[in-house]
Amino acid sequence: MAIHAQNISVKRKSLAGKRNPLKNKEVFAWVIKRLIRGWSPEQISGRMKLVFPNNLKMRINPETIYSFIYSNEFKHRKFWEYLPWKRKKRKHKRGRGVHRGSISNRISIHNRPNVIDNKTEFGHFEGDSVEGLHHKNGVHTEVERISRKYFVRLVESISSDEAVKAQKEIFENLPVFARKSTTLDNGRENHSHFKLKDLGMATYFADPYSSWQRGSNEYHNGLFRRYFPKGTDFKLISQEEIDDCVDEINNRPRKCLGFYTANEVFFAKLNNRGVAIQSGM
Repeated sequence: MAIHAQNISVKRKSLAGKRNPLKNKEVFAWVIKRLIRGWSPEQISGRMKLVFPNNLKMRINPETIYSFIYSNEFKHRKFWEYLPWKRKKRKHKRGRGVHRGSISNRISIHNRPNVIDNKTEFGHFEGDSVEGLHHKNGVHTEVERISRKYFVRLVESISSDEAVKAQKEIFENLPVFARKSTTLDNGRENHSHFKLKDLGMATYFADPYSSWQRGSNEYHNGLFRRYFPKGTDFKLISQEEIDDCVDEINNRPRKCLGFYTANEVFFAKLNNRGVAIQSGM
């Protein structure tokens, strides 16, 4: 028995690393199709389990995908260009700070109800602005904290009036239970935050230079920058173009959502029902 076990071990060792890096043609096709869409290896792996719950052949580890992408054998295919950050080498992403400012009627994030902090109540957002060329124009963004659904509206300038206008465009068509509050940074564009009371919304403010306190919004703005990098002149960009990119972001599976998409979770919450996969996507 010991000799037999040793032979099996030797055989397995000799075959290690010699398999197709993406297992089979079906897995390969499924992975490559979603890489091209901009999905991360983690999103691809997690979503595969949801779409093929009973097919154990349709399984792959995120690290296997990364190993395939960065392997010497396949690096000439430049699959890394399809990764979200388009990096030749993997590295950690650093956050960024926020501006300090004096804002009237400002309520600190530390006085925010626990249901918001614990993400146990739907309808609470995180907001911010993404600046364009020469900081003269840009977009206002909002993210619902539970579903991670992302909203983006063009603004003509980075100002408080434009920010409130964009926020009202985002929130006014949502039911009251889906627009309870938003948490903002201390930028100049948020000085008129109190006008959101017209929609019955509370506003809270993160500490200065504490972008991590609005982590969902910072992360999504990073995703948005993949489409519209720094220096983009948003006067040349239409709302329709932005909507197309935001739809892609909201229809990608997310690990934090159990590999459902932000749209699936958001609309399930709106309809007060459980999440159900409607297609393999």
